[in-house]
Amino acid sequence: MTSPLPDDRELVMRRISEALRLRRDHVEPHLDAATYRNLLPRIGDTLEERIEHFRLWSERLQTEFLVCSRTDLPEKLNELRQNHGWHRAACHGADLARQALSLCRLDSETTVRIDDAGIEPYDKDALETCDVSFTVCDALVAQTGSVLLTARSAGGRALSVLPPHHVVLANADQLVPDLPAAMTLIRERYGDAMPSLVTFHTGPSRTGDIERTIVLGAHGPKK
Repeated sequence: MTSPLPDDRELVMRRISEALRLRRDHVEPHLDAATYRNLLPRIGDTLEERIEHFRLWSERLQTEFLVCSRTDLPEKLNELRQNHGWHRAACHGADLARQALSLCRLDSETTVRIDDAGIEPYDKDALETCDVSFTVCDALVAQTGSVLLTARSAGGRALSVLPPHHVVLANADQLVPDLPAAMTLIRERYGDAMPSLVTFHTGPSRTGDIERTIVLGAHGPKK
C-alpha cells in the first residue's frame, strides 16, 4: 500500500524548511544613483528651475505651493487661515513650525503642541479635532513634487497625516533636485541612526477604491 502524497501545504512548508537550512552570504545591493537619474525626468541645475518644476508638479497633484519671503509669511498664512476656516491647529517643536502657528494668530487654547519626535505624551483626541498641522521637513523634491518627512523632522507619525490640512514649511536650500539626492541627504544626515519613519508625501491623500472615483483625504490630509 502506497503512502498518500503530502498535500500542497506540507510540500510548501517542507521546501521552506529545506531552503532555510542552506547558508548563503548576504550581498548588499549596489545602488548607483547615476543609473537611476538616467531613467528619471531631468531637473535643471538652478534654484529657479527646481522651483518651477516643483510648482508644476504641485499643480498636477492639487497641492498649494507658495513661495514668499519671511516678511510676507504672516500675510500668506493668515490668507490660508481665512480661506480654509482654520480654528484649531497643531505643531511640533521646530522653530519655523512654531513661528507659523504664532503668525496665524490662533488662540493658544485651541492649539496642540508636540515635541520634535512625537515621543512625549500629548492629547491624541485633541489632535483629531485640529483643522491643520504645521511641520517642517527634511527636503522638498523638485522631480516629483514630494515632501520628504521623517519621524524626527515632522513631530512623529501622526502630526503630518491626521489633521485634514497639512502645511509644510521649508527654506529654499531644502529643495533638492531628485529622489537620489533626497536619499543621499537622509543617509548623510542620520547615518546608522535612521528615524523610525522615513516617508515621501506626494500631494494630498487620495484613493480610487470606491467605484473607481478619486477621493481626497481618505487616508491622510486632503489639502
